[in-house]
Amino acid sequence: MNKAQLVEAIADKVGGRQQAADAVDAVLDAIVRAVVTGERVSVTGFGSFEKVERPARYARNPQTGERVRVKKTSVPRFRPGQGFKDLVSGSKKLPRGGEVAVKKAPKGSLQVAAKKAAAKKATAKKAPAKKAPAAKKAAAAKKAPAKAAAKKTTAKKAAAKKAPAKAAAKKAPARKTSARKTTAKKTTARKR
Repeated sequence: MNKAQLVEAIADKVGGRQQAADAVDAVLDAIVRAVVTGERVSVTGFGSFEKVERPARYARNPQTGERVRVKKTSVPRFRPGQGFKDLVSGSKKLPRGGEVAVKKAPKGSLQVAAKKAAAKKATAKKAPAKKAPAAKKAAAAKKAPAKAAAKKTTAKKAAAKKAPAKAAAKKAPARKTSARKTTAKKTTARKR
């Protein structure tokens, strides 16, 4: 069944071919837009659509057998619901022509879902809450000495690591690993 056949199948239930085409387009558009933004779209009894991240990997070219690097990507995934699985497997019988094969959502669930979606959009649009200026100043005053001390110690450690490593590298370039070990020993001795 293609899109035109789907429109024809629901045209008499919706009230005409044009309304059915608009309904199918609207549903598909809403699903695609939600999945692209990373949301999960669940239809009770039918299934769920979601965005899945695939990490970078190596694959094989089937013609040459050569290893090929495949980039990280995002793909859509559909997982059928239990009602859909049961109908396809034959454990449940498909209802007659007038009845709906997919369970209808429970009463009130559509309103709750709409409220949740509206609340999610509203929180996404709001700017993060700002702290009181006095609290910021107090927190910054406490953190400033600690940050300065941390910067000094990291600067000393970095300088201590760089100087002996450069000198050792000039003497024996072939034995870089042993030079690193000796500089590590020297820095631990200096700390003590």
